[in-house]
Amino acid sequence: MKKILFKFILIFFVFFQFESFAEEKNYHKELITDWSRIFPDQNRNAAGPKFFKYIIDKEITYKDFTEFNKLYCAVSGSLIEPNSEPDFLYAKESKTGEKICGDYYKCCIPCSCDIMKYSEVEKMTHKFSDGLKDFYVFTIRNPCKKKDFPDRVNKDYFCDGEKINNNQVYNLNDRVVIGLLHEGRSCKKEEIDFVKSHEVTGRFCELRNNTPLENLKTGMGDIFIKLAR
Repeated sequence: MKKILFKFILIFFVFFQFESFAEEKNYHKELITDWSRIFPDQNRNAAGPKFFKYIIDKEITYKDFTEFNKLYCAVSGSLIEPNSEPDFLYAKESKTGEKICGDYYKCCIPCSCDIMKYSEVEKMTHKFSDGLKDFYVFTIRNPCKKKDFPDRVNKDYFCDGEKINNNQVYNLNDRVVIGLLHEGRSCKKEEIDFVKSHEVTGRFCELRNNTPLENLKTGMGDIFIKLAR
């Protein structure tokens, strides 16, 4: 009787594990598979907003949404390896100027500096397959009237004339959403102090963000900055 019971428990455990494994999604593989759909001309320069639009348009759960948004860089538009560590940082809320803290998944260190200086966050509400959720997103101003729109960025991805191209990127209050601030919330004083004293978001970013645009040679260099400033 004990042997039969043990076998039954073992079979149930294996079946449960198999079912759980089968339900897991390979988010990174899906983005790679759909790369040519997201970027028809293969130009992903500063096109993090294209990833965000592709993800938010899916019929998915909020968990799926957050997992997908860990896998691309909002500044550069490049893919990020699964299980990468984010930087803890803050950005100003566009309407109030309040500092909002959270995690940012980046492809390289300079992108954290660029997103802190040149983006602003806004709270967004969206209905996922498991219900309404509120979250903070990084945004930039409408870049479509710029005379110096960076030529290495596909303008058609962002713009329809001088207006934001709502079919290609997500428009939130006439600002382009470029990515998700994970676990976004109002900063506490100790969190602001941590960001300012950190070797990357503090010391390195202070140096980078005070470097003249023409001298930036790392990360996306002047491409994203020209787009977002």
